Order: sequence, then C-alpha cells, then structure tokens
Amino acid sequence: MCLGIPMKILEINQFMARCEAKGVERDVSLFMLQDEPSEVGDYVVVHVGYAIQKVSEAEAITAWQIYDEMLDLETQASNAHNNT
Repeated sequence: MCLGIPMKILEINQFMARCEAKGVERDVSLFMLQDEPSEVGDYVVVHVGYAIQKVSEAEAITAWQIYDEMLDLETQASNAHNNT
C-alpha cells in the first residue's frame, strides 16, 4: 500500500518546495501542480517526492491523526504477537 503524506510548504524555489510534516522536512517537486499555484503555508499531499494535490490544513491534520492511529494499532498488534 502506498500513502500520500500531507506536508506544509515552508519555502518555494521554482518547481521545488521545502515541506514539513510532524518535524520532518523534505524537498518536494511541485511539477505535478504547475497549473495550480502553490504558496508558502499551503498543504500538499506528497507521494514519492511529488506534491500530487493541495489539501486544507484541517484535511492534513485529520490524515496525520488517522496515520498515528494506524501506527498505534500496528504497534499494539506487534507487541501482542511478540508476547505470545
């Protein structure tokens, strides 16, 4: 399964952006969004180094919460398996 991760744009240099999510920064290509202007402060969904769509801050927060819940469940399942 592949996931797109919501990230906040911190700075833009032509078709590249420095983005951040939960304290992790990455350089992201904005090439796929060239017809949709992006600005510092916008949130984008990033998949394999490319911003593939813009999302609202609320959508980004909701996605991060869901991903955190998924990781917690995976950790619980792994711990339960290791204790048997």
